[in-house]
Amino acid sequence: MDSSIVSPIHSSISEEAVQNAVSPSGHVWNKGQKFGFRLLFLFFVLMSIPWNIRWYTDLFAIDWTSLHYRDLYDIARFQPSFPMLTKWLPEWYGYNDWIIVLLFSLIGALLWSAVDKKARDYRKLYYWLMVVARYRAGIGIIGFAFTKVLPVQMPYPSEGLLNTNFGDLTPQKIYWLSIGIVPWYQVFAGIVELLAGSLLFFRKTTFYGAALLVGALGSITFVNFAYDGGVHIYASYFVLFGSFILSYYVSDIYRLMILEQVTVPRHYYPKFRRNWQHVVRFGLKTVVLVLFLGVLFYVQLLNFWYDPYKQPSSPGVAKLRGYYQVDEFYLNGKLIPFNPNDSLRWQDLTFEKWSSLTFKVNRAQPLDLSNGGGSPIRDVDRTFEIAGVAGGRRVYHYYADTITQTLYLEDKNIAAARFPASVKRRNVDYPNRQGAGQTAIDDIYPADWISSTAWQHIGKEDQMIDPRGATARRSRDFVKAPLPLIRNKMVLQYRTSDNGSTVVLEGLNESRDSIKVVLKRQHRNYTLTKSTLDAGSYDRKE
Repeated sequence: MDSSIVSPIHSSISEEAVQNAVSPSGHVWNKGQKFGFRLLFLFFVLMSIPWNIRWYTDLFAIDWTSLHYRDLYDIARFQPSFPMLTKWLPEWYGYNDWIIVLLFSLIGALLWSAVDKKARDYRKLYYWLMVVARYRAGIGIIGFAFTKVLPVQMPYPSEGLLNTNFGDLTPQKIYWLSIGIVPWYQVFAGIVELLAGSLLFFRKTTFYGAALLVGALGSITFVNFAYDGGVHIYASYFVLFGSFILSYYVSDIYRLMILEQVTVPRHYYPKFRRNWQHVVRFGLKTVVLVLFLGVLFYVQLLNFWYDPYKQPSSPGVAKLRGYYQVDEFYLNGKLIPFNPNDSLRWQDLTFEKWSSLTFKVNRAQPLDLSNGGGSPIRDVDRTFEIAGVAGGRRVYHYYADTITQTLYLEDKNIAAARFPASVKRRNVDYPNRQGAGQTAIDDIYPADWISSTAWQHIGKEDQMIDPRGATARRSRDFVKAPLPLIRNKMVLQYRTSDNGSTVVLEGLNESRDSIKVVLKRQHRNYTLTKSTLDAGSYDRKE
């Protein structure tokens, strides 16, 4: 079964030197080597298996005729998860699942050693373990890479974020925005990850792919530790796989680079003697390359153009978009003069190009410590604008009835949301969210706070997106009931004057108090260069 690739040697090098340089392929492994391999084999195989039942249910629910980018991304993006076991362990930077896998592997290696005492070596299993590690790391990092190549992972700052004080941002938010303001650098980082993953699919370029993977993801791991970015575990997952793949080449590199000896690498490759074996091998590789390099790129491109997952996809009211100063603010008919320390008066306001309204008020609220990611479909659940933002900035999603010029607004800060008394909270619904509000109270707005007539004017949210971005997954998720949360709500009517330079909002706030807000449009010239890689499509006619 042995075969090898031997690099050409210059004629001045003696045959004896060549023989001494070739790594031995037929020697018997000692007990330590065999036990170490058994442990590593079980560990990396277990690390390469999706242990969450939801992974399999999502896989079988995919409509392959109408793919959403998240369909393929979720196939690629997984890591070990044993919540029923890790809850008994002390928290260790989120790596408890790895510890569980290591314990299982250790037990398995001990049992394997007791049963299998005749094996001379495990060269064949080592080859196939490397195949598993290469493809797991390659597929996983490519899924990660395309969200940077087509920059949606770290969006360009919204109007509201551009008008948020630097000191009101968490370190994580500062880092993500620092990448978001230079989208072409984000593209470069994605290309590096994409190249690393692609090189791992081919045996002759495996070393270069693994080296690139360790370098790129090692940096990301440390950045996430430094900025408390929240994805250090998944980033270090690839560093672990890349390091294991690189370890295969360590002895040859040490002999060549450190000892300066003639080195001829010798690799074990299985011989495929039958035609069907070649068909299966190249067929599977072709499927992987087409699916994760071709199809995934295409569906990610559609997501970038029409439905970027961290930005709302629905366009906002075009004539309202912009940044405003609050000129007058009335609460229950009483004019409240400007005072930056006032806890009720709004200070500034933005209408984004999508369906979000933000304003600043000098009143603290619970802080959403997530990175605004995940896989939300509804615009109200896309929280990147408010995640990691303090200082009184409020962000509301709105539905616009443009016939009656009425906005129906819901608070996007999930950390400030509340649970109905009848609903039992599930942690899986609110990952990394600082624990959403615990107070079980009734919603002061009625269930039909948006009337059926208003819904007829507004239309269906799943149809507000550009039709080219519509997918089966998106339609399926809109059929489901929204998360059982009580959010702050407002109902405001709007009108404009002075060619749109003045906007008046009037209606009921989150406490159902009467408010009237007179806004004056401000044209701000930002020092930041406007992004040339804007995601989303927001210029559809109303």
